Amino acid sequence: MGTATQPTIALEGGFAGAVPELAIPWQAAEPPAPRLLVLNAALAEEVGIDPSWLRGPEGVGLLTGTRLPDGATPVAQVYAGHQFGSYSPRLGDGRALLLGELRAPDGRLLDLHLKGSGRTPTARAGDGFAAAGPMLREHLVSEAMHALGIPTTRSLAVVATGGAVRRETTLPGAVLARIASSHLRVGSIQYASATGDRALLRRVVDHAIDRHHPDLVGTDAPALGLLQRVVAAQAALVAHWMLVGFVHGVMNTDNMTLSGETIDYGPCAFLDAFDTSTVYSSIDTGGRYAYGNQPGIAAWNLARLAEALLPVLDDDPHRALELAQAALDDFAPQHASAWRTGMLAKLGVRQDLDDPDAAALVGDLMGMLQETRADHTSCFRALTDAALGDDQRLRALLGASPGFDDWARRWTALGPDGSAMAAVNPVVIPRNHLVEEALAAATEGDLAPFERLLDAVTTPYVERPGFERYAAPAPEAFGAYRTFCGT
Repeated sequence: MGTATQPTIALEGGFAGAVPELAIPWQAAEPPAPRLLVLNAALAEEVGIDPSWLRGPEGVGLLTGTRLPDGATPVAQVYAGHQFGSYSPRLGDGRALLLGELRAPDGRLLDLHLKGSGRTPTARAGDGFAAAGPMLREHLVSEAMHALGIPTTRSLAVVATGGAVRRETTLPGAVLARIASSHLRVGSIQYASATGDRALLRRVVDHAIDRHHPDLVGTDAPALGLLQRVVAAQAALVAHWMLVGFVHGVMNTDNMTLSGETIDYGPCAFLDAFDTSTVYSSIDTGGRYAYGNQPGIAAWNLARLAEALLPVLDDDPHRALELAQAALDDFAPQHASAWRTGMLAKLGVRQDLDDPDAAALVGDLMGMLQETRADHTSCFRALTDAALGDDQRLRALLGASPGFDDWARRWTALGPDGSAMAAVNPVVIPRNHLVEEALAAATEGDLAPFERLLDAVTTPYVERPGFERYAAPAPEAFGAYRTFCGT
């Protein structure tokens, strides 16, 4: 058989050209024995790359950043950020590279970005490499999020490097190649603003607008328009997270994108037993990024974005502050509206319900979930079953709550649409115990459990024979769960 021939791939350097002050030209480390672990063939085709070519040596070279098309200028991005509330003036891609921007067949401009490709000048104390387990986690969870309809960066591939990385133990190394609308972050704006160079800040803002909101070009207040769009995007995004029980785990400002896509899946997890105070991340000792805190943290991060944008919102500092505050004030109602709309869809009831009726129905359900610590995903799927005529599972999960019978009567009286609910209440999420099981096997060289789980979580709304264990909560023996950032 012949080797697949890939048409010419062009990697544009728009980010580095527009804001070179935020881009450090750099090269990926040469992996000793690269081997493709997992390839997202459907995504490859979507962005215009032949999957069969990516499986060959030239394609693996692209996926590790070591065989790039002519003219490609990979860079490590520089940004600042508040990490657990503390400001760091200079962060950046310490173990990552932006290889360039791909032009997809549909005209979209998309970043091709690596993680685990070696030390850069912003690596600080890190070695610049990544273990296979965390990179496979990002592939798995980001594709699950995409299947759930949640805006996210997406993993194109994970390549084993053939080298070892040393953490608590010695682990096999890997590089993740991911696709994103861009990798511009709140921290990108913070870094530019902190330089005191207003012209640089304007160029970063202009670049973000060109990438994400070209309709704002030439308007009277483009920077304000950008802030308003980011506020709206993040309000909707975090509502999506809350609706499926997703806990990001490390909502630093350098992990909040201007595009409104979920980025970085280090200590992330999904709720098992419902509890708004749930924290999975081992480094979040104070519970800053607990499940229930995520909307408030998003608003806090957006306030830091607004602060950084003040110099370009208006020449009058007082007027700039007024504009910023007005934009920030939109977050809470926009988030509440997105969450309420999503919750009513999950309950299968009309979207035109009076606010007091809807708020009471939703609020009382949240109270029962918190009281009973019912499994989040199982509960909403059981509600779907109940709307379709079988309330046995629902009663087993929530029946112990004193208010359940009254709540169920009020909900049933509204005529919930079970078929519509089945399209928004997933059967399968990346269950924490199954993720750990799959990653442990993959680290030992067995990818079969990972591939089976990936198959399950990328068809989340379908009940399939033989996949019952992927819909089941964790066994009690799994115990308390902790995640780690993977660095």
